[in-house]
Amino acid sequence: MFEMPRLSARSKPARYRALAEALRSLLAGERDFLANAANTAALLYHGLPRLNWVGFYRWLDGELVLGPFQGKPACTRIRPGQGVCGTAVARRATIVVPDVTAFPGHIACDPASRSEIVIPLIVGDRLLGVWDMDSPEPGRFDAEDQAGLECLLEILLANSAWEGAPAPRGRSRARARRTDRDRVER
Repeated sequence: MFEMPRLSARSKPARYRALAEALRSLLAGERDFLANAANTAALLYHGLPRLNWVGFYRWLDGELVLGPFQGKPACTRIRPGQGVCGTAVARRATIVVPDVTAFPGHIACDPASRSEIVIPLIVGDRLLGVWDMDSPEPGRFDAEDQAGLECLLEILLANSAWEGAPAPRGRSRARARRTDRDRVER
């Protein structure tokens, strides 16, 4: 049985290291991406403070389709370029939005959300989807969060198969973007 690590009194880098260890343990022996994404969303929703939504959108037939998540019900489909998630897809880059009310075309699934981070799931040149996190606190996400979350995404991708294919091997774009940063997972 999995036990949630105690994270409340730790620095942000220490919290992400503990989450990385917990995620490896949680995903051990399971290869199904949807099961692993569901557990990853739950771990982060309960393991990080001041979040009101954590979840995944899968890239299917040219649009993002809602996948495993924790939080209030969400938009089911998002087109490329639409909102923060669709913009992350169009740019194929992580987007940190300190104030969602200032983001042109922001999709407000939960009116309490004030900041957001979206990380595309890209392996090689293949777009798999996005990982989206919202907070009711303006400016909740910073460069430390981006680095920590991208490391957690690497763990998820390395331990999962996607649509019956073998798990991604090699470097994803999230890892390539962190070449000059300290690795949280160590």
